Amino acid sequence: MKDFNKEQRQLLAQARRIVVKVGSRVLVQSTGKPDIRTMRNLVKDLARLSKEGREIVVVSSGAIGSGMQALGMKSRPKTLPELQMAAAVGQLRLMTTYDDLFSAEKCRIGQVLLTHDDLKDRRRHLNARNTMIALLRNGIIPIVNENDVVAVEEIKFGDNDLLASLVALLIEADLLILLTTVDGFQGPGKGGKMRRVPVLRDVTDQELAYAKGKGSEISTGGMASKLQAANMVAKVSAPVVIASGRKPKVLSRILKGEDTGTLIAAEAQSADSILAGRKRWIAFFNKAQGTLVVDDGAREAIEKKGKSLLPIGIREVEGHFPSGTVVNVRTVSGVLFACGLVDYSSDQIRKIKGHRTDEIEAILGSKDYDEVINRDNMVVLGIGMGDLK
Repeated sequence: MKDFNKEQRQLLAQARRIVVKVGSRVLVQSTGKPDIRTMRNLVKDLARLSKEGREIVVVSSGAIGSGMQALGMKSRPKTLPELQMAAAVGQLRLMTTYDDLFSAEKCRIGQVLLTHDDLKDRRRHLNARNTMIALLRNGIIPIVNENDVVAVEEIKFGDNDLLASLVALLIEADLLILLTTVDGFQGPGKGGKMRRVPVLRDVTDQELAYAKGKGSEISTGGMASKLQAANMVAKVSAPVVIASGRKPKVLSRILKGEDTGTLIAAEAQSADSILAGRKRWIAFFNKAQGTLVVDDGAREAIEKKGKSLLPIGIREVEGHFPSGTVVNVRTVSGVLFACGLVDYSSDQIRKIKGHRTDEIEAILGSKDYDEVINRDNMVVLGIGMGDLK
């Protein structure tokens, strides 16, 4: 019988494009002061992988924590302006430290600051991708962070685990590594004691229930956040490892196939089922602006027959949105199974829902489209993917 964990870990050595997310508690002490020793060891490991010819992207937390220390703050700010102020001060300190450490290893870095708005706008999304690919092709390591200085609540990623997963999807990474202060996901073992889980084939509600904790005064994530981010990437066929960033040469050990941390195995997919760039953008980089509730016939036509969503199958419209925005599609019983770009506004859809296509013109005065969501602008969500919409 094959050892699934060993088999899957041996495949990690083949990864050429790797996104490494480093949590605040790995980089920053409890006081908010950067942990230079840990950062130096981590940079040496990252540089080693880069010199092997791998393309490395670092998604780094720590800006707000660094700013807190510089400003003498005892606890994480509660208001958005104070968070942005801490980020403005801390980002400079953090990047200066990175630049010094990577320069000592003869590696060049570039800073990339993103907001959710940057990735949901298709043109800016492609610009961000092209910039990062250009950096990688020129041997430059992008250091990515959320642009906390300008982000407001509506466009914040929420935590850098989600940001890292979106970056991995954006550049079609071969591997995502989430570094934290614990050696992977801890699940129940013999005698009721918690133990490290070496590998997960999937992330279920059971694993999320055991993933306690919401971060700390310095960080905003937690193990649940990491598992959800990992599951999203694994569903689109790239493996994820959650491991301790304080272990010596942890990245090199992961790439050698050593049993460290928790591996979330990539879901096997056919070439036809892997989402193309535009559909990835629809599925993962847009916050849904509303929901269309459809009947079982419409769901079957979409899921099993590959059809577009027609107005006759729509039962309810939730929210207010213009045409061209992304909305969720769910059943009357509440199952979220698809999302896509609508060809009509919410007000128009309310008027034509439940009607045949040949009645649209009489109801609206004109008919620009036969369907509410064209199949080419729709993504059918796999199990677990709907949780992230």
